Amino acid sequence: MDNRIVTVDSRDWTSPKAGLVPDLEAGRVLFFPELRFELAPDEQKLLRPDVRDEKSRNISLRNDGVLAGAALQGEEAARLAAMIGRFRTQASALIDAIAPAYKPALRLAPTSYRPTQVESRVQSWRADDRRLHVDAFPSRPNRGERILRVFTNLNPNGEPRVWRVGEAFEDIARRFVPRAKPYVAWQAQVLKTLHVTKSLRTEYDHLMLQLHDGMKGDPDYQRSSPQVEMPFPPGSTWVCYSDQTSHAVMSGQFMMEQTLHLPAQAQVDPQASPLAILERQTGRRLT
Repeated sequence: MDNRIVTVDSRDWTSPKAGLVPDLEAGRVLFFPELRFELAPDEQKLLRPDVRDEKSRNISLRNDGVLAGAALQGEEAARLAAMIGRFRTQASALIDAIAPAYKPALRLAPTSYRPTQVESRVQSWRADDRRLHVDAFPSRPNRGERILRVFTNLNPNGEPRVWRVGEAFEDIARRFVPRAKPYVAWQAQVLKTLHVTKSLRTEYDHLMLQLHDGMKGDPDYQRSSPQVEMPFPPGSTWVCYSDQTSHAVMSGQFMMEQTLHLPAQAQVDPQASPLAILERQTGRRLT
């Protein structure tokens, strides 16, 4: 399990970082222990939980510059938006440095700031990210598009962001695909017609949800499957494909996150994608 985390010695967001794409596309976590997102003194004042609107899970900056989920107004809200926007720029530069071939095909998602303490969340078992899982979202089918994420720990109190990182995606699929409920095309169409899903749920999306729920709903798997605990310290950054990397977020507070989407066919090795792996295991096209 030690090879699920790849440590990278770099303190620069923009310098080329050759040779990391095979590990990234194999579902490993790229860990940059010295890659710090620097805050200005007035931004340090934003490291407090009450900057988040209690009705929102996280604070996000949309691509159009609109700040959502914040409890701030005026100059302080503008300062928070600028801080999140600067992280977006640096996270995007980091991905360009790791995988320049991705750049023409990348699609940027909103950037989030997560000031809430993980341990205090009260959630259903499906929504509980303290359970090992791969990312899949019931209302947002993606037809195999990748979910690439950059995280950084801003915690001012020396507290790590603690993850558990699990086994390789191929092993997860071998374990849970045989347990999956069959895909029913007419049910997927009804969900789309009723706007339960934003687009048609393909068999790929169905299987990814079955893996997500199967992992989270299996207490024995959570306890005894191959896994390693990884504390990401303040001042560190890490990158992974969260739809492929088995992970659970156990503790921590004050984190920045940037999601980028990439078509599976735009990977350096498209055959390493979850879509390709699941199609090999099932022996049929899934989108």
